[in-house]
Amino acid sequence: MKVIVIDDEKAMHYIMNKMLGKFSDVDVVGCFGDTPSAIQYLDEHEVHVAYVDISMPGETGIQFAERIAQLKPELHIVFVTSHDEYALHAFELAALDYMMKPVNLERLGTSVERARALFHSQETAAAESDSNPVRIYALGGLEVQTAHGNVKWISRKSAELFGYLLLHRGRVVSRVRIIADVFGDMPPSNAEKYLNTSIYHLRKALEPHGLKSIIQSDSEGYRLQLADACIDVVEFEGNVKRLAQIDSSNLEEALESETQYVGDLFGERGFGWALNEVERLSALYTDFVKKLANVLLEQHEEDAAIRTLNKLFNRNELDEETVRLLLQAYAAKQDQESLEALYQRHVTVLREELDIEPAKELEALYAKLLAQ
Repeated sequence: MKVIVIDDEKAMHYIMNKMLGKFSDVDVVGCFGDTPSAIQYLDEHEVHVAYVDISMPGETGIQFAERIAQLKPELHIVFVTSHDEYALHAFELAALDYMMKPVNLERLGTSVERARALFHSQETAAAESDSNPVRIYALGGLEVQTAHGNVKWISRKSAELFGYLLLHRGRVVSRVRIIADVFGDMPPSNAEKYLNTSIYHLRKALEPHGLKSIIQSDSEGYRLQLADACIDVVEFEGNVKRLAQIDSSNLEEALESETQYVGDLFGERGFGWALNEVERLSALYTDFVKKLANVLLEQHEEDAAIRTLNKLFNRNELDEETVRLLLQAYAAKQDQESLEALYQRHVTVLREELDIEPAKELEALYAKLLAQ
């Protein structure tokens, strides 16, 4: 995966180069202090991801992203900035990620993982382009890809409306329900107007990709009618159902399926009407990873178990079962330092967040593993 860094601070070139170099499948092919030199390079070379500072003299990172969206729609943008006030605008531009300075390796790893998943999905999509010309990524964000590149949302509400219809795909959703769920914070007269405008913007965004007709309407309401589209949420759920029993024969396939979950449904967009579905999919992923981790530990694949379990722990530091499995994994590797650090972190979070002590069973397990 080829990446570039655009930042007017030379120190950031060194820091990002060094940190990104820790990922074996990431190749930093260039660092640039301004956007014109970066665009010149992009005109002549293949690049998959650009880490872009927002606050730069001349053309800002936001302006660069708006311009490059027309020139290189396949390029994924990760914003790196010292200011959080640009977050909303960044996600309206369909940015892959948004990171605050100073960047740490763990947070950068999350960004790389998200980019990696999209990169591999794009390779798969290219191989399947004849039969599956449309790919929709709703885990960790909201992105639609076709042979013409990425769909560029005209407005935040048009993107939200697409996500809403995606969850109800194939079914007509009444205008009344859409207004209540998506535009419920507006006065009724304004909500009706914004729905009409958002439908118009949505169709305009889909039109260059030959997808305008998938937004269907009748006297009852609106429907998203998809045919032969690959949707990452559907694929992930299908894989989890198919891998209900994990053993040595399908372990590699289960590990690959785990990487599909690059983030919660719709990522940081935070659509209120999607909360139940976000929680359902998150619980599905959590159960799947715990099942996978148990098999990995049985197969003495401690490193893989630790990697997947740490993703769970970072999502919920209060989950006792995740902590128990991680403690067992560290003990199997005889990594006492990580064992102690994990347990103390869990204890601290329990006390600070819930004002409780760890369960007696977990205390006993920790003492047993530490003694061993």
